[in-house]
Parts: sequence; C-alpha cells; structure tokens
Amino acid sequence: MFTGIVEELGSVAARDGGRLRFHCSKVLEDVAMGASIAVNGCCLTVVDWDADAGWWEADVTQESFDRTQLGDLTPGDPINLERPVRLEDRLGGHLVQGHVDAVGEIIEPIPDLHVSVPEPLHRYLVEKGSVTVDGISLTVVKPTEQGFTVAVIPHTGQVTTLGHKGVGDRVNIEVDVMAKYAEKLLEGHR
Repeated sequence: MFTGIVEELGSVAARDGGRLRFHCSKVLEDVAMGASIAVNGCCLTVVDWDADAGWWEADVTQESFDRTQLGDLTPGDPINLERPVRLEDRLGGHLVQGHVDAVGEIIEPIPDLHVSVPEPLHRYLVEKGSVTVDGISLTVVKPTEQGFTVAVIPHTGQVTTLGHKGVGDRVNIEVDVMAKYAEKLLEGHR
C-alpha cells in the first residue's frame, strides 16, 4: 500500500528483456530483497540492488508491460519512486495500491493537467475525488468527456515526472480503490 506522495525522482538505468534497473538513492535506505517500490505508480519487487552504487532492479512481467507505460521507458527517463507506507507514517495522499488500472494520455500538460483515460474508468472520476497519475496522488478538478483535469502546483511539477511530460505522453492511472469497492458492494442492490 502506498500514499501517492512521491519520495524521489529517479531514472531508468537499463532494460534487459523483462529486467529493469533504476538509479536512485532515497528509496534504497532500507531496501531488502523482495521489498516493494512503486515506479510511476506500478508496484514492483526488488530482486537485486547496490545501495552504494545507487541502483536496484525488478523483473517486470509481460502483463505489467501490457497494462502500464513501463514498456515505454528508456534509459535516462525520469521515474517517480515511492516505498510502501508504514503504519506510523502520515497518509498525505490517499490509499494507493500500486495496481495500475489503465494507461492514460496527456491532453494538456501541467499546471492545468488534462488526461484522457479509457471510458470504463470514467465512472470512478468525481469532482474532488482522488486519482493517481504515474503514482502521484492528485485531486480531480473536473471529470471531462475524455477523462479528467487536475491542478498541479509548481512544487509537484518540479519533484515528479509531471514536469517532464507533454501532450501525447502516456501515464499510468490508478483510480481510487474505495470507489471500486463501493461499486462492488452496491452491485447486488441494483
């Protein structure tokens, strides 16, 4: 479980088939084999690392490449990194699973970010509701016919990948899991 508050802007170091290597520092402070780290909102498992050299690796399945934009990444690309929330941590964003629902596309870049998403996700997007874009917890300003808009403050643009994204760039989207649970619970009452 994550919060959508990006801890570090890392970068892609290399890709060898399904193995990705990432450059970073902060998220390696307490890393262990099998630890989870969210990369652009996608929960990945640490399978190798060298904290002194500042890198870690994860194996990515074809399923994850198909459902996320991780396959678009090339060496040097910036990435959002977050370690899982601990019980004693503040929940600054919202509950984020690291299970990407779909890939969206930027229609308008920050500060007035407009993202298109597949139609089946539209029902989970509500004004002032939570959404995760590339692992960043954001508040929906307005649902649109194509997806949604959010207002991004300058600080968020500087410390996340959103400051590097432009029109047409693909982003990982995770809708609020609470909305999905509420829908599931109400299915029997329709």
